[in-house]
Amino acid sequence: MLQKRQNLPQEEYIDTEYFIYCLEAVRDIETDEITETQNKLEELALQYEVASIYKTCDTIEGFEASLNTLILDDHNFKEYEIIYLVITGEANSICLNDYYYSLQEIAEIFEGKLKGKILHFSNAKVLDLDEEEAQYFLDITGAKGVSGYGNQYNGVTSANLDKAFFNLFKEDDNMFDVVEELHQRHYKLCKLLDFRLYY
Repeated sequence: MLQKRQNLPQEEYIDTEYFIYCLEAVRDIETDEITETQNKLEELALQYEVASIYKTCDTIEGFEASLNTLILDDHNFKEYEIIYLVITGEANSICLNDYYYSLQEIAEIFEGKLKGKILHFSNAKVLDLDEEEAQYFLDITGAKGVSGYGNQYNGVTSANLDKAFFNLFKEDDNMFDVVEELHQRHYKLCKLLDFRLYY
């Protein structure tokens, strides 16, 4: 993922070939409210030079259209290693506009379209899949992994841990090394929020 240019000294090299694609569920996409997620993505860009694209959706159609636009029309799609979803829901579903959609339904919408990607859920929703559900999602979509948190929001947002996770990916694209490093650097927060990865 990081192609170091041999002719440039290390400190002059800025990696612009790594992006986060963030899709946040909001009550109404017509509202121009700056969310905590947007602020954290701005910090990610300023502190760590990790670029991101931010979109909102308020329906399953908007969710599908946003991801399809990314997959079909964005020529940088292969550079997005992580699709960051800030969406409420339950263990194996997401909630948009008071309707619940299972990850199985989501997998079928994006069949074969998420090859090599990691879908990362913020702790706006608990991620709790059994082995079969996780395997089905990964097999159908082609995703490399699904990550998120097992513990409820309870006033502690995952935004800072998400930011650390994304930054580690900029340095190393080995998913397992990144998760291990995240636990070493942020052990308490990983335990508190119950960080988990399905692969």
